[in-house]
Amino acid sequence: MATAYRPYEPGTEPRGHLVPAALKAPFQARVWREFLYLVISLPMAVLTFVYTITMLALGAGLLITFLGIPVLGAALAGCRALGVVERARARALLRLEVAEPEPVLGRKGGRGGKRGPVAWVGALLRSGTSWRHVIYALIHLPWALFSFTFAIVFTSYGWGFATYPLWRWVFPRYMDEPGLQIFGDDHGRAFYLDTPFEVAATCAAGVLVLLLTPWVMRALTSVDRIMVAGLLGPSRLASRVWELESDRGTVVDTAAADLRRIERDLHDGAQARLVALAMDLGLAKEKLEEDPEAAAKMVDEAHGEVKLALQELRD
Repeated sequence: MATAYRPYEPGTEPRGHLVPAALKAPFQARVWREFLYLVISLPMAVLTFVYTITMLALGAGLLITFLGIPVLGAALAGCRALGVVERARARALLRLEVAEPEPVLGRKGGRGGKRGPVAWVGALLRSGTSWRHVIYALIHLPWALFSFTFAIVFTSYGWGFATYPLWRWVFPRYMDEPGLQIFGDDHGRAFYLDTPFEVAATCAAGVLVLLLTPWVMRALTSVDRIMVAGLLGPSRLASRVWELESDRGTVVDTAAADLRRIERDLHDGAQARLVALAMDLGLAKEKLEEDPEAAAKMVDEAHGEVKLALQELRD
């Protein structure tokens, strides 16, 4: 999974437009979608983490009663439901397509082979996919907190410094300071960004940060891509089974098409020979009284055609 940000596909960059593309990159929709994903990740991670910890702790505490197992099953089912939301969020904002994991199938029980809630809860507890959703809920929170903080701070500093010449007037007018204070101590020493050179340097630093924003957002969301695809998607075994089933379907379809083609060829060839045979027999019937020898010869030829048709049908 690439972590570099590419405004164009490899090998398709138009010559002479690399610099404008780099300047336009911070304003592209993909960057803002990734930024929005990182911002939303924190509340989603908090919700998922709190739900998972609460339900697992409650279920573990109730294991001494008959309620513990159902509560744990509800915890896993809730994690899988939140996983659906996370996959949808990754698909909408990161353009990451993650297949649905294998469904939970309870064992057949009771009359008529019906699946009951007890079997369903048991299948949930045995499902490795369900526990991978739990792992995602637990490890996503610290990463979401870090990526949220980094994305907010990085973006805020970039836009703040880049637009500093536009809002520097606020300090002398409303705060009685010459500019943005960078350093200050108890001895009255302070450093302000107030000279034209310092203002220009601050703006240039902000522009540089903005130009780096696409790569930073892509690097941060790459970790989320790995976690979503690895923990919320189907297992390798399920993916392999799906591939084998797909390949088997392709082989079956190909074999059926070949069989239909062979049947069509046999039908067309045999039909043509039978039509020719009928015509030869008709001519032989007409010549039977006028020229018996010619009629006998035509019957022999028709007999040979019958043998060839039978041979083709056998082959």
